[in-house]
Amino acid sequence: MKVSAAQPFQIIYSLYEHEYLGYLFESFVVHLDDKGKLTLQHQNISSKNAKEFSSRLDDTDYQLIELMDSMQQDAVIKHFNKKNVKPEEFFLKVYDASKGNEALQTEIDSYLERRRSKILENIQGKWVYEMGNDGEPAWKKIEVLDKKATVLFHFRRNEDNTHYFPTIKYNGEKIDFQYKDAYIICKNPAWMVLEGKLYSFEKDVDGKKLAPFLNKKFIVIPKNVEETYYNKFVAPLIASFDVYAKGFDINTEKYNPTPILTLSELVGNSSSMSLFNDNGKDAVEDSEKILFELSFQYGPFKFKANNIGPVSVSVEKQGDSYTFHRVSRKLDDEKEIIQYMVNSGLPIRNSKAAIPKTTAFAWLDENRQELETRQFIIDQKDRSSKKYFIGEYKISIEVKENIDWFDIHAIIKFGDYEISFKELRKLISKKKLEVELPNGEIAVIPESWLIEYSELFAFSEEDENGEPKLKKHHLALVQDLESGNLAKVTMSRKLQSLKGFDEIGEAELPKHFKGELRPYQKAGYNWLHFLNQYKFGGCLADDMGLGKTVQTLTMLQAQKENGVEGASLLIMPTSLVYNWETEAKKFTPKLKVFTYTGTNRDKDISKFAKYDVIITSYGIVRLDIDLLVNYYFNYVILDESQAIKNPASNIAKAVRKLTSRSRLILTGTPLENSTMDLWSQMHFINPGLLGSQSFFKNEFLNPIEKKNDEEKTRKLNAIIKPFILRRHKSQVATELPEKVENVQYSDLTPSQEQEYEKVKSYYRNKILENIESQGLNKSQLLLLQGLTKLRQIANHPKMVDHEYEGNSGKMEDVILKLDNAIRDDHKILIFSQFVKHLSILADHLKEKHIDFAYLDGSTKDRQGQVERFQNTPELKVFLISLKAGGLGLNLTKADYVFILDPWWNPAIEAQAVDRAHRIGQENKVFTYKFISKNTVEEKILALQKHKRKLASDLITTEESFVKSLSKEDIESLLS
Repeated sequence: MKVSAAQPFQIIYSLYEHEYLGYLFESFVVHLDDKGKLTLQHQNISSKNAKEFSSRLDDTDYQLIELMDSMQQDAVIKHFNKKNVKPEEFFLKVYDASKGNEALQTEIDSYLERRRSKILENIQGKWVYEMGNDGEPAWKKIEVLDKKATVLFHFRRNEDNTHYFPTIKYNGEKIDFQYKDAYIICKNPAWMVLEGKLYSFEKDVDGKKLAPFLNKKFIVIPKNVEETYYNKFVAPLIASFDVYAKGFDINTEKYNPTPILTLSELVGNSSSMSLFNDNGKDAVEDSEKILFELSFQYGPFKFKANNIGPVSVSVEKQGDSYTFHRVSRKLDDEKEIIQYMVNSGLPIRNSKAAIPKTTAFAWLDENRQELETRQFIIDQKDRSSKKYFIGEYKISIEVKENIDWFDIHAIIKFGDYEISFKELRKLISKKKLEVELPNGEIAVIPESWLIEYSELFAFSEEDENGEPKLKKHHLALVQDLESGNLAKVTMSRKLQSLKGFDEIGEAELPKHFKGELRPYQKAGYNWLHFLNQYKFGGCLADDMGLGKTVQTLTMLQAQKENGVEGASLLIMPTSLVYNWETEAKKFTPKLKVFTYTGTNRDKDISKFAKYDVIITSYGIVRLDIDLLVNYYFNYVILDESQAIKNPASNIAKAVRKLTSRSRLILTGTPLENSTMDLWSQMHFINPGLLGSQSFFKNEFLNPIEKKNDEEKTRKLNAIIKPFILRRHKSQVATELPEKVENVQYSDLTPSQEQEYEKVKSYYRNKILENIESQGLNKSQLLLLQGLTKLRQIANHPKMVDHEYEGNSGKMEDVILKLDNAIRDDHKILIFSQFVKHLSILADHLKEKHIDFAYLDGSTKDRQGQVERFQNTPELKVFLISLKAGGLGLNLTKADYVFILDPWWNPAIEAQAVDRAHRIGQENKVFTYKFISKNTVEEKILALQKHKRKLASDLITTEESFVKSLSKEDIESLLS
């Protein structure tokens, strides 16, 4: 019967018992008569229609209604069974006595119990009733008592058994609740209905402890199960609740706690490799762990640390007598001990922590003094099996320079026992991390040794006498050991100078070099000369335009004048061949240069001996590698060496086969997409410098790219630093004016923001669902599609919807900046990734009668547009597609650069700015990057900074990162 919200009404909460789901509440509105009493006119109220009756509802009512809705039969079935099913079928499947699903029953009970407890916590002051058998919601009034009742548990032990029963008091008065049709409607914590009153209890008594006594005076505990019952049931009860006992004693006692840390092996039996006899057994792998168990000794009683109650109970039996020792725990002291252990690196949880053995014993060693100060007792379980060495250990390394190698001398000791570096290296290379000492104890190789000496173990080799040594090109590793006080190092001052580039001595310029080297170019020539003396390979990685070509040619001219025999092979992209020929004629005309290119090339390599330099392309080397391997070159030099960044490519494999005295690579971008780019190029110039490809991947690439491991980045940087010379324009080219970079943030217009949020919401849900169902890799296309559309709307919604008539916040800011720059007589380059974006701006310029040059991928008169801009003073604007204009342009007349939209790869943007910022520029170059606030563009900018920092740490240019986006990155971009 429908109730009108316009008439007097009251919301009530009606309690009823469901056949399977137990006690449930349902909410109703009931019409009131003229005297304010409930009538029989009522209707159900739910979240769907609650607003109709909002005049009499408060926040608690809305919360109660929502909770009660979620407990109703249909809601429960829908929650636990996604398919449509009839109630009788669902309940038969779950609750059938013989075929039911007990696990699901437990899950449903837990789901309902949480909601019952929440309802009962908030129902004070509300109208509560029992529902009649006929469905009448207000059949019998229930008074919700505002105070909590107390429970006292009684035990009476006699010669034959023990009687157990509870008594209940409310407001100090004993309540007779047995045989009174009382019932428990919520078990955890207990809520009981008795004679029209709803009771709750102090100390959160479990309803299961009261339910057996609703229709029973006491429970009898037989003598034969007494001891088990006392330990498993009575002791926990005494620890948590008030107990009165006859027939056994309960003593409350206080002590100060002593922490006990017990060690045991988490795996089964494993043998250890002995370094002192030939038993041939394998050592235990590092995947095994040590289990630490923390407990506290209170006088004669010991308790696990996971028992965090304020009281613990120990049961003592003497003859036929029982004493329950109720020990008060000093929880603040225990928590302070646990917090100390967690803070110091031992993550104790529920009294236990399992960590790798190397970490475990390193922790013990590092914390030995503090553990003694805190009076810890260190114990080991299973003394009949392995006993671990927990004493002091040390390692002492000395490295001395030899003619072609570094010799390694080491002393490794565990207590009084010494082992050799050779044996330790052998163990670690096999991932064997345990050593059996002569006294039978097992020593675990410390984790710190694995971290601090990992490169030394990985890169060291054995000489003919089996002694350890290092190749000279691992100079940085040796210097790293010295600077970290990990080894005593002896080496020549000259070799030591490679650590600091400024300390490298001056090399005489060749007489027949025609031209003048700038100071930084002369320093680069000195560096190349030094590397050649020590037979090191090098990577000259100066910024574009700083003269890598002229530095290399100067070095090759010096080689010729110093009488070094053999031709040097210069390999490059075909497009650069002419440039090298021209530069060689200009700066080193005395060098005999042979260009080995073309389909009709002379393949008689014996003629190479007549020349100083052989110029060829990567494509020719790949085709003729079987021929070229037969010539021993003076130098093999790769220009734009990122061409071999993929170590598995045919060209990378080909150039590694070439033989020469020395190797050199030239590149402005030694790292483009992956840290593996670096391995391939470093392996070419100094084979073995970064270990094998698999070692490099595990040791450096994965930690750096997937975990952003700064320490691994630092170590990699230290290894490659002596062999990479990289100068940025801002560091060395004083001819260049300072670049001034700005970021201009623009607000979206309201209509633009509406479009953006609509598309973002659509793609966010679709992309994240796709990642969950198909994985990140298979979601790339959808991801790029969504991000591209969001970027376009952030620029101007008209890019995706030609019928859009609103404005763009960014376009308004661009036009304002552009008008000011033109007015102040500046020349501006404007780059965009999107031709549509340029087209919108071009329409504005045409409308305002502002002349401009234009270049995108379809422009035929490319050079004509460049020359028009360079040579026409009144032409102030050049619109350029980012991809079409990123390379090969020289636009030094511009002093303003606008980047209309950020791209994934910041290196491409940097190249765009370099079109204006080149040698020959006389003005400061101002760069404005336009970013729409609170959009994917702002997130791209943040990701650019992260990627650029990683690349900079490895002495590289900025890397592109589309493939490196993690799920977290994607969620951030679409948030």
